[in-house]
Amino acid sequence: MRVYNFAAGPSTLPECVLEKAQKEFLDFAGTGMSVTEISHRDKAYESVVKGAEALTRELLGVPDDYAVIFVQGGASTQFAAVPLNLMHGGKADYIVTGNFAKKAWQEGKLYGEAVKIGDSSDKVYTYIPDVDKLDYTDGADYVHITSNNTIFGSRYSKLPKCKAPLVADMSSEIFSREINVSDFGVIYAGAQKNLAPAGVTIVIAKRSLIQEPLAICPTMLRWKVQDENGSLYNTPPAFSIYMAKLVLENLKEKGGVKAIQQVNEYKAKLLYDFIDNSKLYKNNILPEFRSIMNVPFVTGSEELDAKFVAEAKKAGLVSLKGHRLVGGMRASIYNAMPVDGVKALIEFMKKFETENK
Repeated sequence: MRVYNFAAGPSTLPECVLEKAQKEFLDFAGTGMSVTEISHRDKAYESVVKGAEALTRELLGVPDDYAVIFVQGGASTQFAAVPLNLMHGGKADYIVTGNFAKKAWQEGKLYGEAVKIGDSSDKVYTYIPDVDKLDYTDGADYVHITSNNTIFGSRYSKLPKCKAPLVADMSSEIFSREINVSDFGVIYAGAQKNLAPAGVTIVIAKRSLIQEPLAICPTMLRWKVQDENGSLYNTPPAFSIYMAKLVLENLKEKGGVKAIQQVNEYKAKLLYDFIDNSKLYKNNILPEFRSIMNVPFVTGSEELDAKFVAEAKKAGLVSLKGHRLVGGMRASIYNAMPVDGVKALIEFMKKFETENK
């Protein structure tokens, strides 16, 4: 029996996508082999990579002068790849709005002057600094943001307007809301939160920015090399890219990013409205910065939080335990989480509140 999986990553995937992958698992595209066995040089697999790239371009409206590549590892690997590919002048700005943004900044400091120009840790990352009032560094190679805070549940309501190229880690909200790719120099996203199984990261980069990586940049982290080889410089994370393609096909069938954004906003509103009108639960993020992907909440009692998570699991609502840095509960309601799953969670929350007054 399938449960409603609210995990932050690896996370739930569309059931129809899992069923299609299951159906094709022993015989992919008439090859008589699984997609996990086929050579990445085979024409049948080449269509997977090219198809995933084409769908990414179509669904996000990626301009032709941007590379779309699929690289190994998660977004954490790209914390190093960003400065190694972009920090030509030796300095860059970082806005630290959560744990992963902090890690990206710390990694940047290994390769140059990574200037922390904004930091919301003073209020436990419950808000996003006013990007119009930040002191951007003259001559910075880029400005780095983490657009959606997976752990603490916040997101940018507006983007920084800066002279330097904007670089965004969009791991936990990629394909969840419409964006203008041209507003960014680079977008990267680990797939395991809102797109595919762990193992692959999408990088969307303006080609003019990635022509001269630092001399110390390893070949495998050179975006230019990956772009020139169509994401096939070496054996790629084949199954994860295949699954990403299936998920993107499914997203297109559902009406694309615009359509799923409407669904995501509806799901989030249902949950936030219930929390805000509850006497037991509380969400600590300032409303204008609330994520529509990751919704943390607490009861105010660690004992009651633990009871909630245990009883929710018995009710088929799993992976609701909050991150250790926050505690409480967290419902990750990514694209693949159906409206019925959010409604089931709210009904359980109502019942639990009634029984634990």
